[in-house]
Amino acid sequence: MDRLQAIELFIRVVDLGSFSKAALDMGMGQPTATKLVASLEKRLGSRLLHRTTHGVTPTEIGALYYDKCKLIVHHMDEAQSATTLLQSQIRGALRISTSVAFGRRVLSPMVMRFMQMHPQLQIELNFEDRYVNLVEQGIDVAVRMGPLADSTLGARYLGVNPWVLVASGSYLAARGKPAQPADLAAHDALIYSTVQGDARWHLGGANGRSQTVLVKGPLRANNLSALLVAARGGVGLAALPKYVAHASVQSGALTEVLTDWALPSQEIHAVYPSPQLVPAKVTSFVSWLQGQFGQSWWAH
Repeated sequence: MDRLQAIELFIRVVDLGSFSKAALDMGMGQPTATKLVASLEKRLGSRLLHRTTHGVTPTEIGALYYDKCKLIVHHMDEAQSATTLLQSQIRGALRISTSVAFGRRVLSPMVMRFMQMHPQLQIELNFEDRYVNLVEQGIDVAVRMGPLADSTLGARYLGVNPWVLVASGSYLAARGKPAQPADLAAHDALIYSTVQGDARWHLGGANGRSQTVLVKGPLRANNLSALLVAARGGVGLAALPKYVAHASVQSGALTEVLTDWALPSQEIHAVYPSPQLVPAKVTSFVSWLQGQFGQSWWAH
């Protein structure tokens, strides 16, 4: 039994003037209650209670200790109430992490809309093209692409992130349009060094067909925006997420190629430090995000 429980028991004994009534009130046996208070007195080196056949009353030191203990318990109750309130309300600081391109193009506009709905939130956005340690960095929610590696995290599925192969009209006019995956080996590839197999592009077709092509080209980068600029400039053919390529395809600056084939899609998850005792601000944000990644979400 901890010291706080002993203090709470001592307060009840003084309030009720009886060990038996205090023990019953706190759901323990009288012998246990008597030993607990005696242990408290031994720890303090002072007698706190007068014990007589007529009841229990505090000593001079016990009365002083009682007043201090009541104050301690009051502050503990206030702290508990404040914690419960913050845990249950959508307010306070919310630290969110995701990748640079996804954060700038997709998540930022979503977060702005969520902030308008919950003006008592203070949002901090962290964009990095690497997985950060949520606990060490103090992150409340991270939006991540691909398989989940850490099973200790809380997680919610949000949707799918599809990828496309694109090139500019000037590049295709000069080099020709690939008709089948094997043709990619003869093209200048703009290689994203983080996903999609790096220099090995895996494509799936109808009836379960699949092909893997080793590609090469003049540019390799770990930044999707850099590859988009290069593709629009006619430097080569790029594999890009639809959310990155969509506006350029719609404007005609880029053209999708090998549309009968598909690059592997990535699952999108919201992850948070623990699946237990999740604050309301986190559960509310994650639940709201789950409604934002419907069909063709990259087009909005």
